[in-house]
Amino acid sequence: MQVISTPPSGFPALVLNADYRPLSYYPLSLWPWQESVKAVFLERVDVIAEYDHEVHSPSFAMRLPSVISLREYVSQDRPPAFTRFNVFLRDGFHCQYCGAASELTFDHLIPRSKGGRTTWENIVTACGPCNLQKGGRSLREVGFHLPNRPRRPNMHELQGMGRRFPPHHLHETWVDYLYWDVELEE
Repeated sequence: MQVISTPPSGFPALVLNADYRPLSYYPLSLWPWQESVKAVFLERVDVIAEYDHEVHSPSFAMRLPSVISLREYVSQDRPPAFTRFNVFLRDGFHCQYCGAASELTFDHLIPRSKGGRTTWENIVTACGPCNLQKGGRSLREVGFHLPNRPRRPNMHELQGMGRRFPPHHLHETWVDYLYWDVELEE
């Protein structure tokens, strides 16, 4: 991961909660410049850092925000949404049967044909070949073993897992609010 001094394409703003921590690490909580400018005008955020780039109207000029902080704290204690992305994140973007990191799908431990439900506890990340090999059978029938029983993560656990996947480039104004090892671009 590198720290860049030139603004990222599209001038996104890093969005921090009212406690100055990112709303999300993976994907990194970024808003397009249009949304951040709108939030500034609606007085929903405070501008913490700015790009050198300005936007203009006939009677107004404003430097684009690069880091903004919500004025009201958004609780992170809500349960995470059950989505394909969050299942992959929980499982570290690796097949839970063979460890592959490509052709990812999700698999029902108890197959749907046998009454299995689509829940955190019954779904794991699987690569396409393992998912096809397992088909509508149980783990025991196929001889697969899981490293961990799947369960619903809380939001803090998902955030921690997301920190294992830093973006390739971070703007220099974001670094003080993120917690990854970074190397400065020469």
